Amino acid sequence: MSTIEKALQRKKAAEAEKARLQAEAEAGNKAADGSESMSTPEAAMAKAKSEQQARVEEQPKAAPQPAKPKAQATTAATRAPAPKTSSRKSDDDDKNRLVLELNLNEEDFVTPSSNRSRVSEEFRAIKRKVLNNAFGPLSQTLNNPNIIMVTSSNPGEGKTYTAVNLALSIALEQDKTVLLVDADVLRPNVMRTLGIDAAPDGLMEYLLGETDDVADVMYHTNVEKLRVIPAGKSHHLSTELLASEKMEETVQEFASRYPDRVVIVDTPPLLGINETAVLANLAGQALIVVEESKTKLADLNSAVETLDPDMAKGFVVNKSLRLRSGEHGYGYYYAGRR
Repeated sequence: MSTIEKALQRKKAAEAEKARLQAEAEAGNKAADGSESMSTPEAAMAKAKSEQQARVEEQPKAAPQPAKPKAQATTAATRAPAPKTSSRKSDDDDKNRLVLELNLNEEDFVTPSSNRSRVSEEFRAIKRKVLNNAFGPLSQTLNNPNIIMVTSSNPGEGKTYTAVNLALSIALEQDKTVLLVDADVLRPNVMRTLGIDAAPDGLMEYLLGETDDVADVMYHTNVEKLRVIPAGKSHHLSTELLASEKMEETVQEFASRYPDRVVIVDTPPLLGINETAVLANLAGQALIVVEESKTKLADLNSAVETLDPDMAKGFVVNKSLRLRSGEHGYGYYYAGRR
């Protein structure tokens, strides 16, 4: 084969290769155009489906508004954790507060306006011993040292009058508050002694569940630092109510809720009354009123034997004769722990 023939063959082969490459390029362009034309409607459908799904997902997000109160309650609890007794109202709550106006004769009672009268001076001496027991070194050895029960051997020896005046005297302290509780549910006399005729609901209504919170039967008075809980109505299950767990929890709250508080409990006489023995287990101190020339020593001994031997015990001699003037007054004797 000549040189000319070889050159012509190479030229034909190059032209054929060029034609093949051109054909393949044109075929590729057509395939790309077809693919692009198909992807456009698919993309539109996917976009529409995505938008529809977004609208469906947005609907439940707008609905669950009831979850907000739970979040708010959790936040409030985190800010201020509630104590165990948080369900109880404070006895200083002003809502629907009833203020009892005490009608007291200054000659017979300790009042804020009293001068240095015989009664006020005598109860100053009595309360100093009681407060020292409640807040002094002896308090570390007593159960509920700021709970003081005032009682007597028999009725009519002056225990309610003593309880009221002791509470009034403590209310004059600058750094103490006092709660006077009438627990003589058989013969309540505190409200009458304070000069209040119509006694409102009291301890029995609370223990029976007729009043939800003890603060509802704890009344303010026109003596700033004195609160009063009346006995309430009489009930045939008074012993069981006073011995109930609810009563014990209430007394424990009285003893511990306010560090500056003294609780004076006017109880029934010690002899022959079951309620008094129940209450004696809750108090840290007992103040026993003895009427001079009337209380029998045998009764007094029997009465003391019913008390907890670990209590601090004091004796108030009522109507003791003063030889100088012939007047009657009080004497106080502290027996300590037996």
